[in-house]
Amino acid sequence: MNKITYIELGATLFVPAIHKDIKAVVCDNKYPELKSVLIDTEDGINSESLDVAFGAIEKLLKIYEKKKLTVFIRPRDIEALKIILRLENINKIDGFILPKFSLENAQNYFDLLKNDDFLIMPSIEGKELFNQNSLYKLRDILLNNADNILLLRFGLEDILKQLKMKRSCEDSMFDFSATSYVLGSFIATFKSAGFVISGGVYPCFKDDEGFIKDVKRDLKEGLFSKTIIHPRQIKLVNELYKVTKQGLREALEILNRSEAVFNQNDKMAEVITMKPQAQEIVLRAKIYGVG
Repeated sequence: MNKITYIELGATLFVPAIHKDIKAVVCDNKYPELKSVLIDTEDGINSESLDVAFGAIEKLLKIYEKKKLTVFIRPRDIEALKIILRLENINKIDGFILPKFSLENAQNYFDLLKNDDFLIMPSIEGKELFNQNSLYKLRDILLNNADNILLLRFGLEDILKQLKMKRSCEDSMFDFSATSYVLGSFIATFKSAGFVISGGVYPCFKDDEGFIKDVKRDLKEGLFSKTIIHPRQIKLVNELYKVTKQGLREALEILNRSEAVFNQNDKMAEVITMKPQAQEIVLRAKIYGVG
């Protein structure tokens, strides 16, 4: 497994394990601009299709050869992860997205993966999202197992389900008072502890304008990487992740100035506090280019 940074994930295409094009996507470079893929055995398939999904993954692993595409599997639960980890050639993949990650199963997940070097992306989707003390407890567990954690995810549709809410294509989760509060608490709790957080899924796959607006809001809120549900969104994400010429100039200036504080375009720039964001901008420019 090759170590990567979260910035290299870009758009992560969601593909059910039983999808007819799974081999073309993962092995045959069907989407050359795609940077990462999620092979799903959870919400993307019915429970009665789980054995078929395991068989499809097993078959895929026999022919899969590592290329530029970063490959993750999302097991349905702990028991599914146990089965998948026993598959021949499973070490060819890069890592796992851990669904329904909670105080009840967190340590079980980590115990299963402790002897491997997979990248891990826990997805927090349950009642902990609505309880600050529970978030702190999860944060501490994650900090104790942080070595292979690439980023954290949250379940937008799970939040809506628990609040008995529904959003339209025009709505951002940051527009509703309840969901904005939940997301703000989540982001503040984990980003302040050093974790990166991915943007949530945008469900309206034919609404390019709405998708662009959603990704821009992710970036404004400090979220990076995006699980997508349609290949048409690959190009959109790659374009949106480009940096502006001014943004790159400012980032390079912050990284190269010897002063602790200086005037940058009539704004105070503090090198120590702005350095992490500047480093991210420079790496984004290297991977996605300058727009």
